[in-house]
Amino acid sequence: MISVLVVEDEEITAEANRRYVERVPGFRVEGVARSGGEALRFVRRRPVDLILLDLYLPDMHGLEVCRALRAAGVLSDVIAVTSARDLSVVRSAVSVGVAQYLLKPFTFASLSEKLTRYARFRSSVEGSGEVGGQSEVDRALAALRGPGHSPLPKGMTSVTLDAVLAELRKAPQGVSAQAAGTAIGISRVTARRYLEHLTDSGVARRVPRYGGVGRPELLYRIV
Repeated sequence: MISVLVVEDEEITAEANRRYVERVPGFRVEGVARSGGEALRFVRRRPVDLILLDLYLPDMHGLEVCRALRAAGVLSDVIAVTSARDLSVVRSAVSVGVAQYLLKPFTFASLSEKLTRYARFRSSVEGSGEVGGQSEVDRALAALRGPGHSPLPKGMTSVTLDAVLAELRKAPQGVSAQAAGTAIGISRVTARRYLEHLTDSGVARRVPRYGGVGRPELLYRIV
């Protein structure tokens, strides 16, 4: 099992990330840290293979956490999970040893793909012997980096999908297609299409809400 520490200051997001990781075969969450300092203390007591690290933490930037880890000789790999889209931040993340970079908000499928590729990478570099040649190095790195996730269905955009997913995260009790569409400025039909896509991807689930006359209202809730 690949041991993971989730580092995220927002309680709902931290719990969602923990549940996501534990849905991926071969991964086990060892703990959840709500700040950079807590994360550093945790790994010094209990080393983990992988850290799922939010870059914007209340006490320090995630890149500072990475630098402190390396300075302390902690060899845990890091996947940055963040809303930071600044290319300078991406370059800095690579320079301090971040293995992968996942933009918020993301779907379970996106995180699952990152973790699966990471597991393949670890499997390809296990042991302490020498590689047979350049092609073996290239295969190992390709397992980690690889191509991006599968394209969205025709007519969908990642920007709108991210917006719909953000509305789902804001409403732990569930959100209707009408409410989600109104919040982000799209039609109810369009919002429902995105919500159904998220449901089919395992990110959301349908929840009927009873109480009125006639058919129950259909809500969508984050898994």
